Amino acid sequence: MSITMTTAAAEHVQKALAKRGKGAGVRLGIKTTGCSGLAYNIEYVDEVAPEDQVLEMHGVKVFIDPKNLQYLEGTEMDYVRDGLNESFRFTNPNEKDRCGCGESFRV
Repeated sequence: MSITMTTAAAEHVQKALAKRGKGAGVRLGIKTTGCSGLAYNIEYVDEVAPEDQVLEMHGVKVFIDPKNLQYLEGTEMDYVRDGLNESFRFTNPNEKDRCGCGESFRV
């Protein structure tokens, strides 16, 4: 499984988990939504599912449901600041197209 997280993304997740006061890490997944069909989904993990694949990068655990692996293989998760905006940014070699607003993609 080849999914990576930049140091900036890991630091942001670590700060968010510390502020929250609990959590084993974050779950990276895909949900059906938007004009292109799929979108990235990140949520806190308090309870690990037995089927979860677990990656640890820069001290952060990332949990992935195996059914999402086909969409996420090769993805890099970054955290960027652009002016007053900040967000996670995904570079995914599996993306074939992305909607104009950048919220969804298709493979």
